[in-house]
Amino acid sequence: MSDVVPLTGEPLALDLVNTRTTAGDLLATPDDLRAWLELEAARLDAASLDIHDVRAVHAVREHIANAVERARHGERPAAADLAALNDAQRTAPAITELTWDGTAVTTARRRTGPPGARLAGWLAEAAADLLADPSVTKIRQCEADDCVLLFLPAHPRRRWCSAARCGNRVRVARHYQRHKPA
Repeated sequence: MSDVVPLTGEPLALDLVNTRTTAGDLLATPDDLRAWLELEAARLDAASLDIHDVRAVHAVREHIANAVERARHGERPAAADLAALNDAQRTAPAITELTWDGTAVTTARRRTGPPGARLAGWLAEAAADLLADPSVTKIRQCEADDCVLLFLPAHPRRRWCSAARCGNRVRVARHYQRHKPA
């Protein structure tokens, strides 16, 4: 992964879309994908996923990006993007697996299907959750001139993908412009 740290903490589908930055593709290699999955470990069972099929992740990411871009503007996503996301889920169906832990029945969400398709299935499911949520129209692009990252604001006045990343850079630039020597 490049020196750029991926933005995380947004809905998983947005975190995936945000791996395409102005600095380049943060998921260019299996090692990059492995590093990103470690950042997202709380939301994915990365140990059970095949991280060698970077192409499948790229394809799902592209369909998510296209669908989110249209949906956030209140437009209908392209049928091809929705069909591709549905196909990714169908290729690796999810089940709720029942197990006995010694004292009670527990459940865990698992995906079946080819190992290379499981991660794409999880990511497509995250996209389905995001696209079906009415808040999808609230998704914004960072207002920093050189940033393409998307975020779902928890506060209506939020303007940047990250206050520490872009917000600070914009504020420093404004301060410099106000106080630069004539």
